[in-house]
Amino acid sequence: MSGVLNGLRVIEGSAFVAAPTCGMTLAQMGADVIRFDMVGGGIDYRRWPVMENGNSIYWAGMNKGKRSIAVDFRKPEGQELLTELITQPGEGRGILLTNFPMRGWLDYETLKGKRDDLIALNIIGNPDGSVAVDYTVNAAVGFPFVTGPDADTNPVNHVLPGWDVSTGFAAATGLLGAERHRTRTGEGQYVSLSLADMAFATVGNLGYIGEVQMKGESRPNIGNDVYGSYGRDFATADGRRVMIIAVSVHQWKKLLEATHTGEKFAALEAELGMDFTLEEHRYAAREAINKHVGTWCAAHRLNEIRTIFDEHNVCWGPYQTFEQMVAEDPRASTANPLFREINQPGIGRYIAAGTPNNFTAVPRTVPRAPLLGEHTDEILSGDLGLSDGEIGKLHDTGVVAGPETT
Repeated sequence: MSGVLNGLRVIEGSAFVAAPTCGMTLAQMGADVIRFDMVGGGIDYRRWPVMENGNSIYWAGMNKGKRSIAVDFRKPEGQELLTELITQPGEGRGILLTNFPMRGWLDYETLKGKRDDLIALNIIGNPDGSVAVDYTVNAAVGFPFVTGPDADTNPVNHVLPGWDVSTGFAAATGLLGAERHRTRTGEGQYVSLSLADMAFATVGNLGYIGEVQMKGESRPNIGNDVYGSYGRDFATADGRRVMIIAVSVHQWKKLLEATHTGEKFAALEAELGMDFTLEEHRYAAREAINKHVGTWCAAHRLNEIRTIFDEHNVCWGPYQTFEQMVAEDPRASTANPLFREINQPGIGRYIAAGTPNNFTAVPRTVPRAPLLGEHTDEILSGDLGLSDGEIGKLHDTGVVAGPETT
C-alpha cells in the first residue's frame, strides 16, 4: 500500500477491537502491519457478524490492509520465529503492538535484549493489569445511568464499543509518538495503554469528574435531550425520527428560519423572561421549545424535512437503521470517496471503508483483509530470509500454516 506511513513496519498480535483498530489505522495509512495468529485462528476469528459459511465479516473489517502469518506460538519454534520478526533490525522496524499479556517470550525486557531500541505498545484492561473489557469499563464510568429514557432509573449499556475504538486510535497515536521519539533520540520504549484509563480520562476531559468535585452534582438522565444545550429527537409525519441540534446561536437561528417559528419563540422568550440566544436558556426551556419544534416535524415527512433543513443549513440528521443507512445514505456508499467495493475472499463483494483521514499527498486506497495465513510463506521467505526447505519443514511440523480458505 502507498501512504504517509510507508517504510514503517508493525508486528501485531491481537484480538477483538482496540488493538486491531490500531493496526488497521496504521495499515490504512501505509504501514506494513503483519498480524500473527494461531494456526486455525484466534479467539476473534469467527466473531459475529458471520456469513453462512462461518467467515467473520467483523474479522475481515478489522484487518483490512494487513499481512497475515499463521504461527503456533505455543511451540518454541513459533516463538523464535515471531521473536526474530519483532526484533528484526532495520529502520522503521522493531515495533510491536499487542493486547496479549507481555510475559514469557513476549516479555519486553526479553525482546529488548535482541533489539535495544524496541518499541512495544501493550493494550491492557485496568491500569493495574487486571482484566477489563469495554462493557465492564463503561459500567463504571457513569454513562449507563444517563443513557436511555429519562424515566428509567436502570443502567442502559451502549452497543457501540466506544472505549475500544477510542483506545485503538489512542494506541495508533501512542505508537507514532514512540516512533517519533526513537527517530529523534534512538531510544525505544515500552508503552502501556489501559482501556480503563482511556475511559476515565475521557470522562474527566468532558468535565464530568470536575462537575462532581466542584459542584457536588452530576448530569441527569434526560433521554435524548442534549445536556446543557439544545437538541432532541422528533417524530416525522411518516413515522421516521430526526435529531435536531442547535448548540450555537447560528444553528438556533437557522432552525427558526427553516421552521418559520421565529415569532412563536420570540413570544415564548417574553413569556418566560429568557433569551434563547443563550445556550443555557435553551436548555432550561427545552420542554417548551420541544413542543413547537415537535409540532412542526410531525406535520412534515422525512423527505420534506430533508429538503427544507438542507436548504437552510440546519444541523440535523435522520435516525436510520443499518438497513436504511445502507439503502438511503450516500455517505455509506461509493459516492463517498471513503468507500470502495472490494472482493473479500470467503465473503464476497461489498463496500468497505479506507482511512477517514483524506490525505492530499497520497491517494486513499481500500485494501481487503488477508486470509488467515495468506502471507506466511512470503513473510518467512522475504522478511526472515528462510529457505524453501526450512519453510517446508515448519509446515510439516505444524509450526506455521498457509492461507485458510472456506
